[in-house]
Amino acid sequence: MKKTLLLVCCFLITLSASSQILYEEFHSEKLQETRKLKIQLPRNYDTNTEKAYPIVIVLDADYLFEPVAGNVDYLSYWEDMPESIVVGVMQGESRYEDCNYDDTNFFPAEKGAAFFEFIGLELLPYIDNNYRTAKFTIAVGHDFTANFINYYLFKDPPLFNGYISLSPDLAPLLDERIPQRIPAIESKVFYYLATGTDDIKSLMEVTQLLNAQLKQIDQDNFEYYYDNFDGATHYSLVSRGIPNALEKIFSVYRPISKKEYNEVLLKMDSPVDEYLKDKYHTIETLFGLTNPIRVNDFIATATAAEKLKQWESLREIGTMAKRQYPDKNMSDYYLGRYYEEIGEPKKAMRTFQGGFDKEETDFITVDMLLDRADKIKTDFGY
Repeated sequence: MKKTLLLVCCFLITLSASSQILYEEFHSEKLQETRKLKIQLPRNYDTNTEKAYPIVIVLDADYLFEPVAGNVDYLSYWEDMPESIVVGVMQGESRYEDCNYDDTNFFPAEKGAAFFEFIGLELLPYIDNNYRTAKFTIAVGHDFTANFINYYLFKDPPLFNGYISLSPDLAPLLDERIPQRIPAIESKVFYYLATGTDDIKSLMEVTQLLNAQLKQIDQDNFEYYYDNFDGATHYSLVSRGIPNALEKIFSVYRPISKKEYNEVLLKMDSPVDEYLKDKYHTIETLFGLTNPIRVNDFIATATAAEKLKQWESLREIGTMAKRQYPDKNMSDYYLGRYYEEIGEPKKAMRTFQGGFDKEETDFITVDMLLDRADKIKTDFGY
């Protein structure tokens, strides 16, 4: 019994050290009722007081919140996406009225129109005013609610930056209206659509029709992703679609991978340092996040610059690393290599020596720097 209690206590301590789940009641003037919210704040939200976070709005939170929140926490832990605030709207049986649309024009009507305004005019401003948010929002829905989030595409500009539509139960004409609307949108839109081979037949067919049209749209500000999961049912596709959607929407955010290194960096004709700058500029532009450049990304681009013999690019990467991580020795190695290659051995030796008392970085050890400095001494008799 004591062992069981100890395990339970350890589990609770672990939970308290991870992401925070808040339960709130929100009175909506638009709906004239109170709605229950589940809100997951990122790990260390209270201590990272200068950090802002994207928002993920989850409809059907009665059953969608946990899979979305769990994937957000997991993927952000491994830096496959930024830490984000997940907001779940509890709907229960009210989901049918919440998603109501007019029988003539097929846009939100009655309770559906009120729910549409509740999300855009009340809920999102409330989250922005009470939490530290970045200007990037995603909406997630399943069947009825997956249909509903599409209506926000017709606002100008659209309310959300990203849409995760899982087996949508599309309103009439929407499979035609969405492809017609997308080209007119000037802002960047990320759109993920999913079905499964064992999905409800009518929903699978209309999803495939929508996909056939969306995949033909070719414009820079529309990022489209589609999955048809083999063997997935209407409900099991959700657990496969959510991580796929988040990974694809935030693909540019991830650290530079081995595949990216081999297939992109090593085949570049343009300066590698520009690739690094562009990556983080894109992260800031798209997601509103001013993140420091990761050590991993400095190492990947600098290694590529060495292999490609882009010495000026290596100098620029070393200079950026010195500004951002002055206590690490990687900038001394990169700048030392630059001076070696341009024929300034004395500067190279002193630069290598400058990293002796700094923190080691990955393969860049103090012994490596000493060996390089000593070799220059021997070769040139300094």
